[in-house]
Amino acid sequence: MSEVKEKSLEPSNSQEKFAQNNKVSFSVQGMTCATCVKNVERALKKLDGVKYVSVNLATEKAVLISQEAIPMNKIKKAVSDVGYKVSEEMPTEDLTEKRFKESRKDMYISLGITIPLMILMILNMSGLHIPFMLLIELIGGAATIFIPGRKTLKSAWIALSHLHTNMDTLVSLGAISAWATTVLAIIGLDILSFGTIASMLITLNLVGRYIEARMKHSASREIKLLLSMKVDKANVITDEGVVELPIETVKIGDLILVRQGEKIPLDGTIVEGQASINESMISGEPLPVLKGEKDPVVSGTIVESGLLKIKVEKVGQDTFLNQMIKLVEEAQSSKVPIQALADRITLYFIPTVFSLAVLSGVLWFFQYETFQPFLVNFSNIIPWVLTDAGPLSTAIFSFVATLVIACPCALGLATPMALVAASSVSAKKGLIIKNGEAIQTAKDIDTILMDKTGTLTKGQPSVIKHNLDDETFLIISEIEKNSTHPLAKAIVEYASEHIKNQNVEIEEIEEITGEGIVGTYKNNEYYIGKPRDAKPYQEFMENAETVIEVSKNEKIVGYIRIADAIKSDAVEAIKRLKEMGIEPIMVTGDNENTARAVAKKVGIDKAFANISPKNKVEIVRKYQIEGKKVGMIGDGINDAAALKSSDMGIAIGNGTDLAIESADVIISQGEISKVIDAIKISEITFKKIKQNLFWAFFYNIIAIPLAMIGILHPAIAEIAMLFSSINVIYNSSRITKKL
Repeated sequence: MSEVKEKSLEPSNSQEKFAQNNKVSFSVQGMTCATCVKNVERALKKLDGVKYVSVNLATEKAVLISQEAIPMNKIKKAVSDVGYKVSEEMPTEDLTEKRFKESRKDMYISLGITIPLMILMILNMSGLHIPFMLLIELIGGAATIFIPGRKTLKSAWIALSHLHTNMDTLVSLGAISAWATTVLAIIGLDILSFGTIASMLITLNLVGRYIEARMKHSASREIKLLLSMKVDKANVITDEGVVELPIETVKIGDLILVRQGEKIPLDGTIVEGQASINESMISGEPLPVLKGEKDPVVSGTIVESGLLKIKVEKVGQDTFLNQMIKLVEEAQSSKVPIQALADRITLYFIPTVFSLAVLSGVLWFFQYETFQPFLVNFSNIIPWVLTDAGPLSTAIFSFVATLVIACPCALGLATPMALVAASSVSAKKGLIIKNGEAIQTAKDIDTILMDKTGTLTKGQPSVIKHNLDDETFLIISEIEKNSTHPLAKAIVEYASEHIKNQNVEIEEIEEITGEGIVGTYKNNEYYIGKPRDAKPYQEFMENAETVIEVSKNEKIVGYIRIADAIKSDAVEAIKRLKEMGIEPIMVTGDNENTARAVAKKVGIDKAFANISPKNKVEIVRKYQIEGKKVGMIGDGINDAAALKSSDMGIAIGNGTDLAIESADVIISQGEISKVIDAIKISEITFKKIKQNLFWAFFYNIIAIPLAMIGILHPAIAEIAMLFSSINVIYNSSRITKKL
């Protein structure tokens, strides 16, 4: 293995100092699409010294990393100059839930208005007279535009007022122009009314928005899960004895008592006692750590055996657990959302279409006499062509038709429909896609960081070899049944599977914290625990194995080798990732020797050992700043923030709830090779998205000239646009046949 680095919370001078970068998190309000995100990121990157910027549309959170601290007033000005607002207060975790419900409500209202309007329009166009049709279109169109479509209008106004455009700009212009024809018809102008077309435009746009919101919708429970780990009260040692007090009243310097099975409520240092402490939330490793006097302990970890007196050194927001909560909150803003092709193209497409619509209207108004014979010739072929409507009516007809035909509803559906189909395929392959953006991101991943325990290994220590006879093994397994240590569980499980059960009654049992356990059977004393001399077992230990020595009446009778077994598909998965040009890197909280051994077994060339949750996030950012697209695979609480910070977070399905909730993709069966399936799904899905966009634009290239020359009725244009959207949906559904 070429590199194994040990990294502590405070990096040494010889290590790369991630902490030298200045980092600030804030909220950006008023964004509605990927174009908005791109404008904000572009504005922030222009600030001097900025090294990294990420803005998340779904959560409205942003993170900025710079060489030197940038005053918040400069950040606010840069964002406000492009039309948005900065707030130092982070949005609530229920924002995605709220947006999903709002988009669903807006879509239902819009459909409730538009479907009856469409039925009436079709009946009216077929020759059946509908009383007060103009008034119905006026009220129905206005209701759709200004109630469920209000956010579309707001988004368009923000863009236009800051001299740029987005998809909502064209939808709003087309809808208002179509609705305006109804107003003009009511006041007496001899022009056709397209009020229903206005309602249809808004509705199709809202359907696309709903699908996007549904893809992004997932209950953000990671902060709640972390908060649930906090302890509300602490046993404080006072002159009157041990008193249970609310955690908020405990001060630095107080002494607290923590018993076996309890969580440590606050950060501090042990002043008395010795205990085995489960620190898996920090390191991800299942084996407890033996700690005694002068050793530091952190909040949220669990005392599995022993009794401790701890001097409190950190309270409130300074504790490890609260810092971890802050880390996950901050990491939520590190997800760079996909800059949808449709939104990028609209930067040029929308101004071009609007200019063409205006040009068409102006030419028809001022050159009506010149072009009228052309309409007369076409009227013999196409029945809806206006031959004698006059300059104003024909100009409005052409202007509205051009805007309507160009409205990017198919563009709006191109991405979300492909994502819906891909999510369905993923589920059948044991992949749960929580974030639609991850499907598009996966194809660009070139670096994958992965935890060791529970990701590359099974996460459950098990007996792999021993040299004891069955009777002795059965006796020690009965003794180990009285221990809560994870290694004891491995011994008991092995005995139940491989040794015939017999009646064995242990007489006396004593567990020695951090050393092992002693039991008596038929006047013989058995010791199971740490080897007295580790040298004979050095080769096993260097191979990431734990050796348990067994003595009978102080005479060594054998050993048991226990290890966290490598997953069956890990070696092949690493090999295939390398063949695909993706660099696998191990990032683990375990020690350097174990990391080196496991990395060698699975074929990983680079690994980081002794890594804390904070450092995992910094390593993710390090590679992102270098221009890498980073995936992170993990299963533990200590992986949650890194999963959030990466471009694509992948959680193992049998991991902790916090890791699962923090990820974009969940491997339901725990097979690391499923990452390769996720990448393949991404490649095919993105290909379909590009096809959808091509056909959407091809339709526009054909239809816009026809609308400009006045031979394409807005109603026909809307129907054609509907068929374009149906084509996008059908093409997206074919993803299931490709995988």
